[in-house]
Amino acid sequence: MPDDQRSLPAFADQLDIVRSGSETPWLKTLRETARQRYLAGGLPTRKSEDWKFTDLRRVAEADFLPPVGGGASPDAALRTAVAVDGPRVVLVNGRFDAGRSDIASLPEGVAVDDLAGLLERDPQSVEPYLGKLVDLDQAPVAAFNTAAFTDGVVIRVSEAAMVEKPIHVVSVGEAEDRPVLFHPRILVILEAGASATMVESHVGEGTYFTDIVAEVHLGEKAVLNHYKLQNESYAATHLAMMAARLESGATLESFVLQLGAKLGRHEVRALLDGRRIECKVNGAYLGTGEQHLDNLTFVDHAQPESRSRQVYKGVLDGKAHGVFQGKILVRPDAQKTDGHQLSRVLLLSPRSEMSGKPELEIYADDVKCSHGATVGELDEDPLFYLRCRGIDEETARKMLVEAFVAEVIEEIGNGAVRESFVDITRGWLESHGEAA
Repeated sequence: MPDDQRSLPAFADQLDIVRSGSETPWLKTLRETARQRYLAGGLPTRKSEDWKFTDLRRVAEADFLPPVGGGASPDAALRTAVAVDGPRVVLVNGRFDAGRSDIASLPEGVAVDDLAGLLERDPQSVEPYLGKLVDLDQAPVAAFNTAAFTDGVVIRVSEAAMVEKPIHVVSVGEAEDRPVLFHPRILVILEAGASATMVESHVGEGTYFTDIVAEVHLGEKAVLNHYKLQNESYAATHLAMMAARLESGATLESFVLQLGAKLGRHEVRALLDGRRIECKVNGAYLGTGEQHLDNLTFVDHAQPESRSRQVYKGVLDGKAHGVFQGKILVRPDAQKTDGHQLSRVLLLSPRSEMSGKPELEIYADDVKCSHGATVGELDEDPLFYLRCRGIDEETARKMLVEAFVAEVIEEIGNGAVRESFVDITRGWLESHGEAA
């Protein structure tokens, strides 16, 4: 393997640890295929177009080990998760924690299971969905997750069922005395006409590496509101992919708020595989110190008459580096596509940096598509206006930054999540200069 395309030794070792003789044949085949893909290529490098702004070489040099039991209590980290009321699934270092989860009172038509348990009890219920939305040849980190995951969560909502309260998945990283790595896997299946809200919180303490793959299957006219908080330890590495397939008439509203991790990456790949689909992929990221926060979106309009919207806003201070790569693909048959994308970034420090690549790839002629990107500093006019009304400069700047981020947070449809994200943003503005 070339020096610039290395796998982590602990990662490769763990691939052998998780192989089990008791697994069902289809899962063995899936794992072995993923294992070979990862070992053949290693971690992605900046030679890959999707990773051209993010360097994983420092990650490859770290001595991460699989987690063992008996670590620190995750309760302090749990308190930094999104504040929502509803069923809760807690994963600690990638494994289901029954004692801290609360899934006893689910509405009719909804099933929430730990992935490891479901694979033991009823593996055939998972087979049509697990690994179906990820191209292992093009996604080496997802290939590693597929080969190495030991647990996760499966959310299934039956046809026409409506889930009123958010289902909250909390992934906690705990590394008390040594760096650890773990690989949560999330599977969401909404049958035709089903409706649900799902919240992800990724929090933790210590030095750890987590790669997360979430596969989302939305049947005809299904509706999923998906909100994610990435608030990992500042010493953590967080690499995540959400891959979604939407059938005709389905609706996906997705929002990510990234403010944790030394290196954080959130990737959304949505296949609009039907007509009259609504897909909204929004996000905000707040970086300081030497954080590197990467966002990648890819919305694939495969059929006609669907609409997509992407709005991302970033705030970067210190020596933080932000990345936004967004792509809209319109296939030849996808006439009457309506797709728009916008990236806006505030640089609060002359040492902060932003890299971006908005992209349209269009093979149909009857479409409405656009993209835009801006990078700048705080506008001096409203700052002057606030100062003239007796507001000190520091407070005025925080007010303007909060308003900048709030504009995209206000797009969140769920009121409790929206309020929680506003509170988290305010907390960051109060403390970010001291946190990193």
